[in-house]
Amino acid sequence: MKTPQALQALIDDGLIDQVLRPLKSGKEAAVYVVHGGGEVRCAKVYKDMAQRSFQQRVQYQEGRKVRGSREARAIGKATRYGRRQQEEQWKNTEVDALYRLRDAGVRVPEPHGFFHGVLVMEMVTDAEGHAAPRLGEYAPTPEEARAFHAILVRQVVRMLCCGLIHGDLSPYNVLVGPDGPVLIDFPQVVSAGGNNAARQMLLRDVNTLTAYLGRWAPELLDTWYGEEMWALFETGSLQPDTELSGTFVHDEHVADVGSVREAIEEARQEALIRQQGREAAEADER
Repeated sequence: MKTPQALQALIDDGLIDQVLRPLKSGKEAAVYVVHGGGEVRCAKVYKDMAQRSFQQRVQYQEGRKVRGSREARAIGKATRYGRRQQEEQWKNTEVDALYRLRDAGVRVPEPHGFFHGVLVMEMVTDAEGHAAPRLGEYAPTPEEARAFHAILVRQVVRMLCCGLIHGDLSPYNVLVGPDGPVLIDFPQVVSAGGNNAARQMLLRDVNTLTAYLGRWAPELLDTWYGEEMWALFETGSLQPDTELSGTFVHDEHVADVGSVREAIEEARQEALIRQQGREAAEADER
């Protein structure tokens, strides 16, 4: 196998010893099995930005911090420099999220560094030492489905307590290791407090996993963990080890739009009266 140019730079710098084989290739990146640090690891090589579209990324990037005003203006204008900065931000977001989530006790691959645009991390294996299968390729028993669901819900809670939402969580972004599920792929991670679609994405993440594992444990389909954890998060009551019940009482009250409009109009009139009073006082002083 010909060594990819991005990985050759890591070999030249002594960061890895050799590239063993390709592991998988997706829309965003290609992952290779490499040897380095005395063990087998993974290297994630992000594909060139020209091969991918940024249009689907807009909803994920809301609420993310940009280093400076120049970068923010360039990204907003979609200049060539801005696209490069957006690309770097997209990659760095995953790296930063991995370290942050690892420190918070979330089940993610151990990151080993980000070099020349390549993310080197732990190789997640199964009990036999082979590359761990994705959950979408694994048929669990009913007992495993319940256990996996409980573990995954806990990981989502811990992520939310870090202020993060995966944003694209599915059976194909979860690996099945010897001790259960491990979350992967975080370039689209969402700011829970800074993104207007955060609640929607959280519910989608939880409901997607629940629907999949509910094939083997149908009782999971009657749970409402996403709604429950979001309600606790909004009130500041959610903690990494908060016990959840999976139940949630939906608010079925009809919004009183008329009263809201009346309150807004009253506030406008009060503001207008205050403004007129200030202008009258200023006229008297003159």
